[in-house]
Amino acid sequence: MDTHRLVDPQEMKRVDKAGMLQFCLNMSRHYREAAILATGITTSYPKPRNIIIAGMGGSAIGGEFLKDWARGKICVPIEVNREYHLPFYANEETLVLVTSYTGDTEETLSALLDALRNKCMIYCITSGGTLMRIAECLNIPYLQVPAGMPPRAALPYMLIPLLMYLEKIGLSEVSIEFNEAFSILEEVERQNAAKTPVADSFVKTLAINIEGVIPMVYGFGIYSGAARRFKQQINENAKMVSKWDNLPELNHNEIVGYEKSEAHKDRLAAIFIRDRDESVEIHSRIEVTKKLMEASGVSLYEVWSQGKSSLAKMLSVIAVADFLSNYLAILRGVDPTPVQTIDKLKDSLKKNCVKEQVIKEIEKMTNVSIVTH
Repeated sequence: MDTHRLVDPQEMKRVDKAGMLQFCLNMSRHYREAAILATGITTSYPKPRNIIIAGMGGSAIGGEFLKDWARGKICVPIEVNREYHLPFYANEETLVLVTSYTGDTEETLSALLDALRNKCMIYCITSGGTLMRIAECLNIPYLQVPAGMPPRAALPYMLIPLLMYLEKIGLSEVSIEFNEAFSILEEVERQNAAKTPVADSFVKTLAINIEGVIPMVYGFGIYSGAARRFKQQINENAKMVSKWDNLPELNHNEIVGYEKSEAHKDRLAAIFIRDRDESVEIHSRIEVTKKLMEASGVSLYEVWSQGKSSLAKMLSVIAVADFLSNYLAILRGVDPTPVQTIDKLKDSLKKNCVKEQVIKEIEKMTNVSIVTH
């Protein structure tokens, strides 16, 4: 294992050709810039009966974090829609937050068509593309975020506006958590900077320990989306298979899979997301689950959140996931930015002409010409 890659900036640049790691090293700045940008959000919609975030992949994960953060704070149901179509209940009392970083995600554009048909309240967040053009032509309110990033690296600009939108419509006061959260991110950046020795970096050490295995990431409560983000970032950046699940649900099924896993013990690693304020019930479940897993010989690790507010805790774990996936990629000699399989998939699906059909249906419905470039 070539561990010098994790301390040699020149070697990092050689592997990380497009500079994905720089988004981690500057994440606190991006979050602060996103917060400034989000102050420009305006809305005239009434309070919704329910909220749907329509998006996919790196654009949808912000919706998961919004849902996790809001679960114990607001009384309006929130659902993340990763489908071509919205749920049947979507109507004029539903707020649909349409999120596509590129603006050309076909599933999201199809969901937008449903939102228009159902006369939902719509707000779009995108860097451009077809989504922004539709919003402009139909006078749908939208926020344009900075372009030019891989969608998964644009999380600050896709998450903070979602959180701020809740505040703008009077459902939350999330901005009071921003200062602590962004300061915590600065601390995570310092802890895991490129020149930090492996022995002094929790993330680099963890990357060395789990390189070559399948990481199983386990969250709970406000860390449900964070566990998913761990898995997604390891998939896309490190080009590794990974899995995620949540407590207490995994105690009712997944835990049984470890009973006869001795033959796979060297191929798996379990990562538990922890919180020093976790409830007695969750604490007990994690400790008992770890003991049961230990019997199979699977390696166990813990990622502890930092901060006091929900947002700070969540972002601290998300930051670790981002750093870990990038250092795993560098350790493996893999450029974290390209996602060739996804690109090939999208190219193959273009023959279905979903985007073109959505535009045609919108034009037919509204009698407005949608000119795309």
